[in-house]
Amino acid sequence: MSDALSLFSLFSSSFLSATLLPGSSEAVLIALLLAGKSEPGLLVLIATIGNSLGGLTNVILGRLFPLRETSRWQEKAVYWLQRFGPVALLLSWMPVIGDLLCLLAGWLRLSWWPVVFFLCLGKALRYIVVALLTLQGMAWWH
Repeated sequence: MSDALSLFSLFSSSFLSATLLPGSSEAVLIALLLAGKSEPGLLVLIATIGNSLGGLTNVILGRLFPLRETSRWQEKAVYWLQRFGPVALLLSWMPVIGDLLCLLAGWLRLSWWPVVFFLCLGKALRYIVVALLTLQGMAWWH
């Protein structure tokens, strides 16, 4: 697989992983790190950009939904996000919960720039940790 195709695959998987569609961005990142396909920093950057754009897509979709009455479960989730605000998006990398947080951040019309900052930071930290653990494991095995 060419480097450009590898990077595109990582970007695509990362984007899809941040939406409700299936994706396995960590597995793709780990595979590319193990294969030595590119510089680790570039791989982390590509994965972060793709996953952040996918998360921001969820925020935008959340802004498209009209504000109206919610269920008791949604009220609790909304309360939690209102209490912590955009900082809660540091957890946007978590499966399912992260998607919901992004949608609710848009639905609640939280301030755009803090949402972008904390969402991207949370996504980046996850990929940095995955890359460091992978590279540490590679060093340990050699």
